[in-house]
Amino acid sequence: MTNKLLLNGRVWNKGDIMGWWKETIDIVKEKDPAARTALEVLLTYPGVKALAAHCLSHFLWTHHCKLLARMHSQFWRFWTQIEIHPGAEIAEGVFIDHGSGLVIGETAIVEKGVMLYHGVTLGGTGKETGKRHPTIRQGALISAHSQVIGPVEVGPGAKVGAGAVVVSDVPADVTVVGVPAKVVRIHGQKDETAIHEIEENREYYLKKLEEAKEASFHSSGL
Repeated sequence: MTNKLLLNGRVWNKGDIMGWWKETIDIVKEKDPAARTALEVLLTYPGVKALAAHCLSHFLWTHHCKLLARMHSQFWRFWTQIEIHPGAEIAEGVFIDHGSGLVIGETAIVEKGVMLYHGVTLGGTGKETGKRHPTIRQGALISAHSQVIGPVEVGPGAKVGAGAVVVSDVPADVTVVGVPAKVVRIHGQKDETAIHEIEENREYYLKKLEEAKEASFHSSGL
């Protein structure tokens, strides 16, 4: 009998699993001032439950138990209101805050230190096969109700503003907002031209945001 398992392309032992729990809880306590104790995080944070459940779902998926993996992920979708396809690759150190309505598609890749808020969709266009969902690089932040669609890449340290719709690659260390998303900050400095354009077209962007929210109710993006 072995105490090791293969997950996300690496071999895990018992110590790694305990380390995953500790890192996950520590990150929640670091990033959310409302989190007071480890027990509170374990019992009341749906994002932690969803990520832990995904570890098992992904293990089943990569070991040729795809139907069981889907059933397991759907069970936890019911309990957490967070839908993560078992094929998605999610690194350690990811924080899902609130989480309700969050959807992560089959070929999505989410790297270490990424922060995801409620209502986020990491979805596909529904047309391609193969890699058709986003890659979110280390330390990126995806704000509430934003949509990242297709095999695009959000660079390390990038920030996607609330309600944005991302359909093309986002460079590292920038902030993007709007529909479609446009760069408004580069390395913390404002891009005044982009901000002015977004303000001039505020009604158009609000309309597009409402259309994107409506579409998210009819398609999970998986």
